[in-house]
Amino acid sequence: MSRYIPVNNSAYPFLLTLFVAIFLISNITSTKGVMLGPLVTDGAFFLFPVAYVIGDVISECYGFKAAKRAIWAGFMITLVAVGSFYAAIALPSADFYQGQEAFAATLGLVPRIVLASLAGYAVGQFLNAWLLTRMKDMLGTGALWKRLLSSTVLGEFGDTLIFCLIAAPVIGISTLSDTINYVVVGFVWKTLMEVAVMPITYQVIKFINSRELA
Repeated sequence: MSRYIPVNNSAYPFLLTLFVAIFLISNITSTKGVMLGPLVTDGAFFLFPVAYVIGDVISECYGFKAAKRAIWAGFMITLVAVGSFYAAIALPSADFYQGQEAFAATLGLVPRIVLASLAGYAVGQFLNAWLLTRMKDMLGTGALWKRLLSSTVLGEFGDTLIFCLIAAPVIGISTLSDTINYVVVGFVWKTLMEVAVMPITYQVIKFINSRELA
């Protein structure tokens, strides 16, 4: 039977806060379409994968129930943020305020972008957490890299595919080739980024386990 760390008196609250903050920021920055040479992506490409790294740490150290709690927290906080954005945009502007149009353009997230982000996020994070903890329960604590890589590939693919297919027309991607480019670039980039920082993920997991399982 796999052993998980009790959430109380642990690093879990800090990781949860960081996880939710990164996801919220990524939702805002993802509304900008970005082109890097021939590669089509969005403004969250450099930050969003970090949420998966933190999700891996939470799942590996604290278990699937704790991971679900973090995922739902991110989901609900984002809904609150989006509702707050729309409420602030709808409020009458002061006579001296000249930034209403820019404010609305930046924070008035298109409903379809919100749907894409939340749907991709929920599916991807749940797949990632489920596979990582399932493999740990079945295979034990060894070969951590296999569990991290497998869960990353599954989670990032589900997330990227759903988000890109829904969001592509909103950010201006209209052709099939650009849509495929958008999906492939997003999936490959996010997966490679997680692989690149996997040594750090290892060390964080090792530190938390040594500190809280002792």
